[in-house]
Amino acid sequence: MENLSDTTYAYLLLSPVFLLLGSIAIYPLLKTFEMSLFAQTFTGLGEFVALQNYADLFTGNMDRYLPGQPTFLPTSLSLEALLTSALTVTIIYAAVSVFFETIIGMGQALILDQDFYGRRWIRAAIIIPWAVPVVIQGMMFYLMFQPSIGFLTPPLADLGILAPTNTLNDTTSATFVIILSDIWKTSAFMALLILAGLQSIDRGLYDVAKVAGASKWQQFRYITFPLILPTIGIAVLFRSVQALRVYGIIDIVSSCTVVPSLSCMVVEAFFSGFNAAAGTIAFTTAAIIGILVMGIILWAGEDAI
Repeated sequence: MENLSDTTYAYLLLSPVFLLLGSIAIYPLLKTFEMSLFAQTFTGLGEFVALQNYADLFTGNMDRYLPGQPTFLPTSLSLEALLTSALTVTIIYAAVSVFFETIIGMGQALILDQDFYGRRWIRAAIIIPWAVPVVIQGMMFYLMFQPSIGFLTPPLADLGILAPTNTLNDTTSATFVIILSDIWKTSAFMALLILAGLQSIDRGLYDVAKVAGASKWQQFRYITFPLILPTIGIAVLFRSVQALRVYGIIDIVSSCTVVPSLSCMVVEAFFSGFNAAAGTIAFTTAAIIGILVMGIILWAGEDAI
C-alpha cells in the first residue's frame, strides 16, 4: 500500500462503500430496468419487448394499467388535465414546495443566526415539525381540513382557495393541502442546512463591510448570499430528490387516485399486479431524479457538492 498513489488509496478505502451502494441501490435499479423490458400481462411479465413499454408510457398507451383516472402525461394544458397527470403533479409539488421551503428556511436561518435571548430554545422548537413522523403529519392536516370538523376549511373555502365540501377528495384542494403540509414540515430542514452555511461565514467580513459603510442589504447581497449559495444548492438538491419521491403524505391525507404522483403510480401499479408498468414508471422516475441531480450539481458547482 505504501506504493499506491493518493487517488488509488482513496478509492481503496471507499471500495466497501461502493460495494454496499451497489448491492442496495444499483442492483435493484438494474433489476427494475430489466422488469421494464418485458411485456405487461394481467398475470405478470410476458415476452421481451425492449423499450416498447417506455414508448407506451410516453404515448399514453400504458395509462390503462394505472388505477382510477390518472395519466402519466397530461392530455391537455387545462388545470384538470395537469392535476390528473402523475408527472405534472409530481413536478408541481416538488417545485412549489421546495421554492417556498427555501424562502421560509432562509428567513428562519437569518433570524436564528442573530444573537438574542432564548435563541437555542427557538432553534430546538423549529426542529419539532421536521421531527414529526409523516403519519402524524398527515393525520394532523387530514383532521384540520376535514369539512365537518376541520377549522381551516371554512375560511379558505370562503376565499375560494379550497372546495367547501369533499375537500380532500377534490384534486385541486387536496394538492394544495399536501403542498402546505410539506412546507410546514420541511422548512425546518432547509433552515438548519442554511444556518450551518451562515455559521461558517467569517464574521470579520461584516466588520470590514461596516467600516466601508455597507448597508444591511449590501452585506447580504455581496457577502451572505454568495457564501451560502453552495449550501442552498445542497439543501435544494436534498429536498428536490425527496419531493420527487412523494408518496406517504398523499396516501394519508387523500389518496393516490385523487392526487397522483410518480411514486403513487409505481406502488398502485405494482400492487395491482402490473409489474412491467411499475418497473417502467419507477425507472423513469429514477432517470428524472438523476437528471435533476446532475443539473443542480452543474448549477451549484462540483466543489459545492
